[in-house]
Amino acid sequence: MDTMSVNGATVRSATSVAGARESARDFLEGLDHPIAAEAADTVVLVVSELVTNALRHGGGTCTLDLTAHPDSIEVAVHDRSPQAPRMRTPDLNGGTGGFGWPMVNHLAHATAVARRIAGGKTVSALLPR
Repeated sequence: MDTMSVNGATVRSATSVAGARESARDFLEGLDHPIAAEAADTVVLVVSELVTNALRHGGGTCTLDLTAHPDSIEVAVHDRSPQAPRMRTPDLNGGTGGFGWPMVNHLAHATAVARRIAGGKTVSALLPR
């Protein structure tokens, strides 16, 4: 099993999300058993969405963990907020979002939200390899 951890930036910026995407690409390219380009793009998209949500709603800092299993890639993002993501009607006019969590749930085999003993939560998605 291949694993890696990447610490998210402590500021809310596109740069930190871009860094998380780049770290995910590096992780996927370094796997002993590579995954298809479309599957890799899906993993990077989910990393981008979960890290963006963690920085936006989870206190401005997060940790990204990626794990390669034989038939899946697990994306886990830890942040300081105990509040779980929720499904809501996407905002088509006001720009307040609502698209990401349904998308992640659609792309993943499974998603989970776990509260952390030290505080905050972990949001994870299991994606096809």
